[in-house]
This record gives sequence, structure tokens and C-alpha cells, in this order.
Amino acid sequence: MTTPDAHAARIRVLIADDQELVRYGLRLVLEAENDIHVVGEASDGASAVDAAIALGPDVILMDVRMPGKDGIEATRDLSARLPHTRVLVLTTYDLDEFAFGALQAGAAGFLLKNTRPAELVAAIRTVATGDAVVAPRITSKLIEVALPHLAPRTHQARDDALSVLTDRERDVFVHIGRGLTNTEIARAMHLSESTVKAHFGRILVKLDLPHRVQAVILAYELGVVRPTGQ
Repeated sequence: MTTPDAHAARIRVLIADDQELVRYGLRLVLEAENDIHVVGEASDGASAVDAAIALGPDVILMDVRMPGKDGIEATRDLSARLPHTRVLVLTTYDLDEFAFGALQAGAAGFLLKNTRPAELVAAIRTVATGDAVVAPRITSKLIEVALPHLAPRTHQARDDALSVLTDRERDVFVHIGRGLTNTEIARAMHLSESTVKAHFGRILVKLDLPHRVQAVILAYELGVVRPTGQ
């Protein structure tokens, strides 16, 4: 396969999954990419944390349901101890409260295990740059699971939060809440992708958010985006 830049520093990836066959399959996919290097594997959350501390990966592919310390606990641990390491959650189920819990714990993305190899590789490259991955086709289902756990903001809190954003930034924020990528937002708003990225960066700073996933969650908490059918 080709890569964006064969000479760029390789992305160091740790695979955490309790199924050996799944780890093997993921390794085969990733090692076909010149810009990705699998530095290790782990079969449960505790060993994933230990391996991450020892190996210092850029990205961890984290299964949610593992024996002992699960993916949520491991992600929470890693967010506190290795804040610059990005966790990309993998799950079999698209309506999985455990997966949402991992996002709340600090994961940078959420993908299904039946995601196509090219999408998985693209997601790893995305989170490695500091962005987050919430696929539009998953966002609505994710929020359906999340809604019972969200604390709706009062009108005053909503107005206070949004008051720090410009009109253009609010529009971008709404699109982010709907699960659109920067490229899709640029197309929808007739802007350059670099302009959208600049707006997005300012939104994160002004709203004190770590990454895109938390921006999606906040958009629903504030009511600027509503679940399908409401």
C-alpha cells in the first residue's frame, strides 16, 4: 500500500485485544503500511497500560471488553499517565455503552471491528496527528447510547458557552456535533479545509475541550444538535 509520506516518522502502534486472532489480523493490516510500526501487543487492560508505559506508542488500538482491567479502565489510566498517547477504541457493537464510557475516559476515537482496513489505517493517522475520529455513521448511534448519561445544560449555561464563539465558529461547532469531518465541513460551508481546521482549533481552546469526541458530546449537551427523530 502507499502512504502519505514514506519518509515521515512512523506511527508507533500498540494493539490491545484479548483475542489473539484479532491481534494477528490487525498486525497484518498495519504492517503493510510503511508509515506504521506495531511496537507491541497486550491481551488485557492491565498489560496494555504496562506495555504503553514501557514502549511509548503514539496510538493504542484498545478493545473495550477484556478480562480483568477492561478497555475503559485502561483508557482512563492512560489518559492520566500518558496524555499524549492516543487511544482508538475498537468494539464489535455499535451500540455499546462500554465504548461510550471509553470515550468519556479520554479515548480519541471509536471504530467498529468490521471497519474496512483502509478506514482503520486512516483513523490511526488521524488520531496520531492529534485529531479524533467519530465516524458520522456511528455518531447518531453513539449519542443514542450516551443521552441517558449526559447532563443537559440550562439555557443560561448554553448561552454562556456559545457566547465565546463567533457566528462562524458556532456553525462549525454544529457540523462537528453532527459528526462531519473537517473535509466535509469545508465542503458544506464552502471554506478551505485549512480555514475549518483553524476554526476547529479555536473552538477547542475556547470551550476547553481536549479533542473532537468531547466536542460532539458537548454539542448534544448544549442542545445545538439533537438526536435523529427529535
